Amino acid sequence: MAGAVQSTIPVLASLDLEQSRRFYAERLGFACLLHAPDYLILGRDGCELHFWLAGDRHIAENTSCYVRGDTAALHAEFTRRGLELPPPAQRPWGMRELYVTDPHGNLLKFGEPA
Repeated sequence: MAGAVQSTIPVLASLDLEQSRRFYAERLGFACLLHAPDYLILGRDGCELHFWLAGDRHIAENTSCYVRGDTAALHAEFTRRGLELPPPAQRPWGMRELYVTDPHGNLLKFGEPA
């Protein structure tokens, strides 16, 4: 009998965990679930993002994760929270996507079927 995969959780690099916590809470509406000296867990609507303390910005700038969600509603919320973002765009692969880059360079791609 095969085991079941229950969820995936991205683990992203952070150059400053407190700065990451503030950005994700204030701009993206995530709640802090755990804040340790070298690790951070944030959650929203059943979604978790984990962060490890990294010393190299190059790592974060070359990392992304994909989050499913209502891109129009998220765009409206994020702009109300102070982010300046282009509206969601339809991509050739059949998804409508909204891109957010955090202060350390991690790219979050919020997407839904177009």
